Amino acid sequence: MIIYHLIWDAVYILDNNWTWHESIFVYIWQQSICWTFILLSGFCWSMGKNKLKRGLQVFGMGMAISLITTIFMPEQKIIFGVLTMIGSCMLLMIILDKILKNVSPVIGIFSCSLLFGVFRNINNGYLGFESWNIMKIPSSLYSSRFMTYLGFKEPNFYSTDYFSLFPWIFLFILGYFLYKIIKNRDHKYKILYKKGIGWIEFAGKNSLRIYLLHQPVIYLGLLAYSYF
Repeated sequence: MIIYHLIWDAVYILDNNWTWHESIFVYIWQQSICWTFILLSGFCWSMGKNKLKRGLQVFGMGMAISLITTIFMPEQKIIFGVLTMIGSCMLLMIILDKILKNVSPVIGIFSCSLLFGVFRNINNGYLGFESWNIMKIPSSLYSSRFMTYLGFKEPNFYSTDYFSLFPWIFLFILGYFLYKIIKNRDHKYKILYKKGIGWIEFAGKNSLRIYLLHQPVIYLGLLAYSYF
């Protein structure tokens, strides 16, 4: 993620003309980062104790990023970014967990995978996955900022980092069910609970701080580099 954002900043903020950045391979790389990030967030949801506090913290950070970028970087503003979406999922899961905890993890993973695939193109006005559109959604739903937050992106909406609640909540919940499977097979996954895995353990414990700090550090570093 950090390497991808380094390249993104170099292309879109410092105006480097790297056409390869628009290739299908970079798109797949970018999507793999998003999918993994959200899936792991859902996976880790069950591990923490104060779920309300953590959800409000992540959601609040997302809103703060929206405010700061809108004021100081309007051309690169972030509205309904990934932290806002993940924070929303974390808060909604406090309620949904009461229902989902009674669902078989296998059924849950299958259902969430299917729903994610069906709703993947909701931002573009269709049900479907990537280049495969199976049904057009009524345009009347794409009419407000709240509907944009849900996934029905209103015309002329702009954000450099847009993650709506749908379809991404299904990937988040898929991670939730994946954790339930691994937890039930604890003896087969003891390596996940080993301590002292160096920088990996550090990154896991400080993931929110790293996420919040890495972009300003990259941006300032690139600016300094451009002056020399």
